[in-house]
Amino acid sequence: MNQLDQLKALTTVVADTGNFLQLAQFAPRDATTNPSLILKAVQSPDYAPLLKGTVAAHKGKALDQIVDEVLVRFGLEILKVVPGRVSTEVDARLSFDKAATVARAKRIMALYEAAGIGRERVLIKIASTWEGIQAAAELEREGIRCNLTLLFAFCQAVACGAAGVQLISPFVGRIYDWYKKSAGAAWNEAEQAGANDPGVKSVAQIYAYYKKHGIKTEVMGASFRNVGQIQALAGCDLLTISPDLLAQLQASDAPLTRALDAEAARKADIAAVSYDEAGFRFALNQDAMATEKLAEGIRAFAVDSAKLDQMIASS
Repeated sequence: MNQLDQLKALTTVVADTGNFLQLAQFAPRDATTNPSLILKAVQSPDYAPLLKGTVAAHKGKALDQIVDEVLVRFGLEILKVVPGRVSTEVDARLSFDKAATVARAKRIMALYEAAGIGRERVLIKIASTWEGIQAAAELEREGIRCNLTLLFAFCQAVACGAAGVQLISPFVGRIYDWYKKSAGAAWNEAEQAGANDPGVKSVAQIYAYYKKHGIKTEVMGASFRNVGQIQALAGCDLLTISPDLLAQLQASDAPLTRALDAEAARKADIAAVSYDEAGFRFALNQDAMATEKLAEGIRAFAVDSAKLDQMIASS
């Protein structure tokens, strides 16, 4: 049995791509997208007709509405391939505007519902800012399930659990990137691999906290740089993995063992914590890595959202 199949026995495997033509070979249950992945996909000749057709069908609408139509069109194609859920992201430029995030999320969900897709098959991706988490809490109360992304700090995970969000996506690779860059010449790759990888440790801490305190929010490790990070999180609720790394797992027959264990976490001595807005902002501020990576992630997604706007406007 290859490692991908072994992983599927322990963890729900999700494909991290906008390239739905590539999905079937890995048979993931769910798929996630983001502005950067959609931008990459629409630049491919394979998807040019889909982009042009969607834009033409909605000519005359406001640009932001056409963008959502394109995002949902990709989501609909993905849902033809995966049996589970697709994650579609709210514009990162709304990350600090709760009301606008709620409105955009509702519009995206309405487009899916108009296409005959039930709410249980869609997760709305929102950045894990304070405003984003509060928007998600409101949406969840109305039956719209959310995937809180760009999550780097423990306080973000705690706030998401308290808000009752469906799922969080802690970013393993980007945490690893920050610590590696910060250490410079002192970085020792072998010593910081596997369970010692700072991104892996972050997800393991969050997973243990949630299981200990009966928090139902699903933990989905994301943003992987190598298969070692994935192997070190086997047993996590879900892992969203790029096609390249899915292929590497599929090509290996080496044995894979469970790394995260819910039963062990429930027996661990882990104190409960909570954050009001001021406490959350201070805790995030005290984590230099999380503060920098959250800001950087929002900026990068905003740039790609603007590029997608330009492509659509000129189509």
